[in-house]
This record gives sequence, C-alpha cells and structure tokens, in this order.
Amino acid sequence: MQKSQTLFFIALLPPLEIQDYANQIKQHFALHYASRHAQKSPPHITLQPPFEWSDQNLPVLEVCLQEFASSQNPIPITLSGYGAFVPRVIYINVVRSPELLALQANLMTHLANQLGIVDKVSQTRPFAPHMTVAFKDLTRQNFRSAWSEFEKRELYFEFTANNLTLLRHDGKQWNVKAEFPLASGDR
Repeated sequence: MQKSQTLFFIALLPPLEIQDYANQIKQHFALHYASRHAQKSPPHITLQPPFEWSDQNLPVLEVCLQEFASSQNPIPITLSGYGAFVPRVIYINVVRSPELLALQANLMTHLANQLGIVDKVSQTRPFAPHMTVAFKDLTRQNFRSAWSEFEKRELYFEFTANNLTLLRHDGKQWNVKAEFPLASGDR
C-alpha cells in the first residue's frame, strides 16, 4: 500500500521585512473584510502550484530541486502596487521580468521532465506572478469595497530572490519545508 500523499508547492519568498509588510496587509483583510485564508501561508510568489507528493519520496524531490536551484542565478524581483483577479483575489503585484518568467518556465519543465510533476492549469494560462493578500473567503461585496481601497494604493519594493522554497501543507496551513539556494552569480 502506498504512503499517503501530501500537498507541496514551490515559491519564492521575499525577505522578512517584506513578509512582515505583506502579513500586515493580510491582517488588514482579516480584520476589515473577513478574509483570513491568505494567512494560511507565508507571503510568496508561487512558481509551481500545489501538487501531491509522497513524504516517503521527499528526498527525491529535494535532490531534484537542489540540482535545479544550483543551476539558476538569483533574480531581481520588483513588487509594485496591487492587482486583482476579479471577483475574489487581491494581491501585491509582481513585475513580470524576463528572469522571473524564465525561472518559472525552467522549473516547470525540470519538474515535468525529472519527476513527472505537471500542473494542468498552468499549461492553459500564462504565468501571472503575484503575492496574494486576500482570496477564497473574500466575498464579492467585500472584494468591491477592498478593491476600491487598494486599487490605487502605492507600494514598491525591490529585492533579490536567492532561494527556491518548498512549502508543505500540514492539513491546516502551509509551512516552509526546505530552502534551496540559487547559484551564486560567480560561476
């Protein structure tokens, strides 16, 4: 009998001061718009959406991610303003850079080729990098109110992403399972 499957996803996490800022925004949504679901994961930019993987085979996944990360350079990330996927999602906008788009595409290809991990949804729509601050439990009415508050709100951060992060779902929330340093630029 096969061991049970656990949900994982792969993301870029911003530095702690940006995570703190994003968590304050998530808290604002929880208090003012009854949207708490985004608090179940650290602020992140999803590269590989959630997939099932056996805990027993975790070392295989980790070796694969380590090999991939060591072949990629750290990448500059710019966060600018807010965006929305109407009618339920509000997010911190991540600027689509060639480096970020290439990293995400290369990761998806690597996981598909090495481990057979394929996200069907990602194959049908383009990668839209974002950092969610409210979703799922944000009602349409609260979405409209919140979006009018956040639509023009300014926000700007720049940072360099130095790690790929593997997150694991424990049944209630997402937790960092492992980080994989991206290669230093001096190869």
